[in-house]
Amino acid sequence: MIYVILSKTVCQMEKVPSMTRILLILAIGFSSFTMAQDYPFIQRYDSLNEIDKSRYSKVLEAVFMGNSITEGWVQQRPEFFADNNFIGRGISGQTTDQMLLRFRPDVIALNPKKVVILAGTNDIAENNGKVSLSAIAGYIESMVELAKANQIEVYLISVLPAEIYPWRTHLKPNIKIPKLNNLLKVMAENHKIEYVDMFAQMTNDKMGLDENYAYDGVHPTLEGYLKMESILLPYLK
Repeated sequence: MIYVILSKTVCQMEKVPSMTRILLILAIGFSSFTMAQDYPFIQRYDSLNEIDKSRYSKVLEAVFMGNSITEGWVQQRPEFFADNNFIGRGISGQTTDQMLLRFRPDVIALNPKKVVILAGTNDIAENNGKVSLSAIAGYIESMVELAKANQIEVYLISVLPAEIYPWRTHLKPNIKIPKLNNLLKVMAENHKIEYVDMFAQMTNDKMGLDENYAYDGVHPTLEGYLKMESILLPYLK
């Protein structure tokens, strides 16, 4: 499709100077490529959302919005979600701006009573480039505001500890994560929502995730998820 568009455009630019023509071709090609991408992966849960809208139209207790940690939570503990009328909308590798872009179809449209947000570590890992802590907090705050505007109770989980990212070993998440969590805690107080501090109960003396709770220092083991559930459920119940 892109090739056809470029071919037609080139034919119409015979009188355009060669350098300008090259720049225009590159610009058109880049634009077409960009439009073809689903940056926030909104389509990821399209079909499942349609199913869940009918299944949980009146009884859905909570949607869990997040990244690979949330996605892994559903995979390792499906009974936790099924037994409590929870559903997960985690996507591996996602940053908070991506989650914000899909917050309406993946949370609001499902009409849950509550949303549990666990986000921010991939931003600190610079998965989609460098971003300030205040910007990360801002994206999360926008999700909070959207939820509140739609009468959805918000439960904001602290970013889990991480001493080192295996895929970004030069970064220092053990320094940045506590700083981001401080911003999130203040935000939660300002918005009068629940802040669930898992960081304090799952960290080690290096400000990393306790080895009993993670297999790579970032992603929880089954034991890690059980610990997270024990912390979170009293808030949700």
